[in-house]
Amino acid sequence: MSFLRYVATFSCITIAVCLNQAAAAPSPTPLKVGIVGLVHGHAIGFFRGGALTPAGGILHRPDVEIVGIVEPDQKLFDTYAKQLNLPASLHYPDIARMVSAAHPQAVLVFTAPNEHRRVVEECAPLGVHVMMEKPLAITYADALAMQAAAQRGKIHVLVDFETTWYASNTQAYQLLKDGKLGPIMKAVFRDGHPGPVKIRVQPEFLAWLRDPKRGGDGALVDFGCYGADLMTWLMHGQAPKSVSAVTQRMQPELYPQVHDEADILLNYGSAIGIVGASWNWPFSIKQMDLYGRTGEARAIDSTTIAIHEEHQSQPAQPAKAPPLTAPYDDPIHYLSAVINGEIQEGDDQPSLKTNVIATEILDAAWRSSQSGKTVELPLKP
Repeated sequence: MSFLRYVATFSCITIAVCLNQAAAAPSPTPLKVGIVGLVHGHAIGFFRGGALTPAGGILHRPDVEIVGIVEPDQKLFDTYAKQLNLPASLHYPDIARMVSAAHPQAVLVFTAPNEHRRVVEECAPLGVHVMMEKPLAITYADALAMQAAAQRGKIHVLVDFETTWYASNTQAYQLLKDGKLGPIMKAVFRDGHPGPVKIRVQPEFLAWLRDPKRGGDGALVDFGCYGADLMTWLMHGQAPKSVSAVTQRMQPELYPQVHDEADILLNYGSAIGIVGASWNWPFSIKQMDLYGRTGEARAIDSTTIAIHEEHQSQPAQPAKAPPLTAPYDDPIHYLSAVINGEIQEGDDQPSLKTNVIATEILDAAWRSSQSGKTVELPLKP
């Protein structure tokens, strides 16, 4: 046998062995999750996929298995079941019975925010981890109660924000961390859309968004939570010294009980955060401008960033940020990695620690908007 023929034969054998080994290798065990609540409109995005789950909708992914759904409104469950072809056997009347029968490792929560505390307090003694759709809570007292329950039950409690999976935000953060922008001086956040009525959210979603007891004060909580979470992340878990906020009702005929406009000022002494939260933008927007002492990074959308460093005479043209890598690219990847002990959440955007501070900011902002005065932190729950 010639040398070349020997090499070709050996290569074919090697490839065949590798293919057989790959075929025989077991696939990763999927994360078993339960769904609690369907009234948060982001639930449909989790099922079907999109910006909320960059790695794909949870109905058709090999790394996740839906083992149960708790939704007290039978008609709402039936609507989802019809749209998504879900079996009726997935429906459970409460968390305890779902956990007993289906044994989820974690639950994904799509209730109104005022129910988050109850869900965490029910899941914690059962040893079931929780990832909820933003925000963590309306009040600082509820956030602290969830933190205490999570510690007692030794469970992870995480909060999902669409902006966590933005490559542009991650690159801006990394530039700041690497000293490319100098110390942080200011960050400006613009988050919102034309309003839940005008974008025609689902009726069950709109019902609690317009109810201050179930969803908090409108745009202040709905979109102010993004800036509060991002700024706490940029500041590595440091809380501001004080919070000032102004809220307005520009469409009172649509939102008679909550405010549709909120502007929040966060004072850290060495840095300032400005959060613009609105249901009055002419379009949907999630942007972050980060200013250091020697440079600027503008996250224009989920993937586009413009950078202006000190040595540049002109800002660089907007460009695509480097793509995110697992497990920091998708909520399910992240949740699985945290549960399996592969990563520590620390001061990450989804972490409970970060979101307790973000809730303190939102609670202080609401108090400031009501009193017309700057509110000092730490808050008294």
